[in-house]
Amino acid sequence: MEISELYKIYQQNPSVLTDTRKLQKGDLFFALKGPNFNGNLFAEKALDMGAAFAIIDEVPSVSNERLILVENALETLQQLAKFHRQQLNIPFIAITGSNGKTTSKELIYAVLSSHFKTYTTQGNLNNHIGVPLTILSVQPDAEMAVIEMGANHQKEIESYCSYTLPTHGIITNCGKAHLEGFGGVEGVRKGKGELFDFIRAHKGTAFVYADYDYLLPMSEGIEYKVFYGERDGLVQGSVLANNPFLKVAITKGLSTSVIHSQLVGDYNLPNILCAAAIGKFFGVGDEKIATAIAEYSPSNSRSQLIQIGSNQIILDAYNANPTSMKAAIENFAKLAAPQKIIMLGAMMEMGEDSMAEHQALVELIRNYTWENVVLVGGDFKQVKHEFTYFDNSLEAKDWLDAQHFSGASILIKGSRSFKMERVIGQ
Repeated sequence: MEISELYKIYQQNPSVLTDTRKLQKGDLFFALKGPNFNGNLFAEKALDMGAAFAIIDEVPSVSNERLILVENALETLQQLAKFHRQQLNIPFIAITGSNGKTTSKELIYAVLSSHFKTYTTQGNLNNHIGVPLTILSVQPDAEMAVIEMGANHQKEIESYCSYTLPTHGIITNCGKAHLEGFGGVEGVRKGKGELFDFIRAHKGTAFVYADYDYLLPMSEGIEYKVFYGERDGLVQGSVLANNPFLKVAITKGLSTSVIHSQLVGDYNLPNILCAAAIGKFFGVGDEKIATAIAEYSPSNSRSQLIQIGSNQIILDAYNANPTSMKAAIENFAKLAAPQKIIMLGAMMEMGEDSMAEHQALVELIRNYTWENVVLVGGDFKQVKHEFTYFDNSLEAKDWLDAQHFSGASILIKGSRSFKMERVIGQ
């Protein structure tokens, strides 16, 4: 079946799913395959559950006109997303980076949706499946789309751009994340830089944080650039307060002098300035920008402040790498808070740098005074340290429950695989 013909079916059934557990009547079901699953085995079940059609790439055991056989279901999903994208003459803002991309995406969405009909990536659907699903979720009434792109190896962002066709791009930063897949920090910059490569080649607009020196050469040759930062750009600002919520003093670009937030950590300054600059660029009112940022409350284990009894928890446990760990530890150390406890899960995908990076974190922790330090799993077991260690987050939870802390401040952070949110029963 030609993509144009499949697109006509999609227009009649514009909800696309790859998981029968979430299927609703009238959905299009794409039978994707992975190392541990085969969606083709659930295609008939999807039809029985009310799917309008199922797109499969294995010959079915029964004949059914609502089973559409294609050569590769995943590639067809991506091709359909590209065809749909080509029908939408609106700004498509793509965002990637080692840290802060989801928080930035949420802030940008909050700002733009205060003025425009805006669609964005839901949750962490930022991979080779999530990106096309996000594009296909953009309805004809859209005025803006914000697409998050995650990656752990080179050429991945390039592939997403081939069907997202972004008109605007943001690289939040390039840190020590997914070093194993990218092959080091330079590999990270090359991989993330694929977004700017696309923007450059297609005469799009790049939003660039002026205070990260490495972003300047990465954005060279892009004709249209909008800067933001502490000392340069369309919107400029600095940290006004950070105890525990971040307040940003706006020194240029907005009529409001202060932006309040419900985010913990001064490392969120670039994320806030990015959202403000994009709002300003697209003509969102200054008050709308400030209000949208102030009203955004994280609920995704990212820079999230939680009160449990008399204890204050900073939950930043969605992911971790050396750059984000260092920022979180240093920020926590600066907070004026009593009885500080840090509970850190190990970092993943560090490759041959893993032992050295975990040891460097131990050395960083030793620079400050803490009530307690708890390390969990991975290479924290291998490096030399004097701190409390557990193999998993449930053991760490048992320890925390047994301490009966009162009036404590606790930082919880770690890579996704260690599920550090379980330490507080999340």
